[in-house]
Amino acid sequence: MVLSTVGALGATLLPAVAAQPRPAAHKGKAEALSGLVSLDDFERAARERMATMAYEFVASGAGDEITIRWNREDYNKLKLRPRVLVDVEVLDTSLELFGQKSDFPILLAPTALQRLTHPEGEVETARGAGVANATFVVSSLSTRRMADIARATTTPLWFQLYGLNKERHGFVRDVVQEVKASGCRALCVTVDAPVLGARNRQARAGFRIPDVFETPYYPERVGAKTAAGLPILGGFTWKDVAWLRSVTNLPILLKGILNPEDAELAIRAGVDGIIVSNHGGRCLDTLPATISALPAVAEKVAGRVPVLVDGGIRRGTDVLKALALGAKAVLIGRPYIYGLAAGGATGVSRVVEILRDEFKMAMALTGRRTLAEIDRSVIG
Repeated sequence: MVLSTVGALGATLLPAVAAQPRPAAHKGKAEALSGLVSLDDFERAARERMATMAYEFVASGAGDEITIRWNREDYNKLKLRPRVLVDVEVLDTSLELFGQKSDFPILLAPTALQRLTHPEGEVETARGAGVANATFVVSSLSTRRMADIARATTTPLWFQLYGLNKERHGFVRDVVQEVKASGCRALCVTVDAPVLGARNRQARAGFRIPDVFETPYYPERVGAKTAAGLPILGGFTWKDVAWLRSVTNLPILLKGILNPEDAELAIRAGVDGIIVSNHGGRCLDTLPATISALPAVAEKVAGRVPVLVDGGIRRGTDVLKALALGAKAVLIGRPYIYGLAAGGATGVSRVVEILRDEFKMAMALTGRRTLAEIDRSVIG
């Protein structure tokens, strides 16, 4: 009944229904998650628990969702070339990014409006990230403040920024100071969404941000400059990236780079890292899959700064392929949101653990003992 009437009831009721289980779902968290053994299993479980409007917001993409399909299909087209009789009894998946040591190369990407998925939103995700020992990148469209999120986890937090246009410089400076005071270790500036794409599924579901949701780091979304409740985020250029570089000593990564020439400009602008991303297929449809764009970007960067990648990662073999083609680490978005819907913090941590364990299996079965041993020779 909730799913069929949420549009008519209006957005203000969404916090009460967004992540509530159906009446028959009264199992304990561990028992409820015990049958979920792959990341795709979590999406199916989440769809049963989420309000239609919330699920469509998370799952949908732009236009005909061709880029979403390519993000998966292009990983599946890559074949692996194993090596055998290698002693893989001990595997080392650790790495260091910007002076921050991690046990494995998997981060939680910034995803907006997490109270659509769970009443505690980003705070609950932070709890799961802490259990999994994963870095969590908090979105500018977070529904919780950074200080509250930071108190819920012992693992590093990064923060994503939109809208560096000149009229927002004062506000952005204040946000950067606030998140740094809360322990933020790096800033990810999303650069590929000056306007929203044609999100047809989202529009058909009647998506609106519930008025009761606070978005402390994007107050403009309550003003006139919005599209279906989301802010239009354009109006900044390379000059604004240089401005941000001048006002903070935090590492800065640009998220949304697909063109090698933009990667070169990013390095000249003084950024510390690049995230190859097509916004999860949510902005411009028919953009290339990120795994297909990654090699040319990595070649252009030539090791001068770390290159990360997101989009379409669902298996440990995907992580292996991304690292083989030049990524230092990967980020996942929708999968951990489905984990959040299916089981709160426990679901988030379980999604990360499954992907981590599959990645280690893939390393062992291709004869790679360390991240340094993962190179293009892994790809068949």
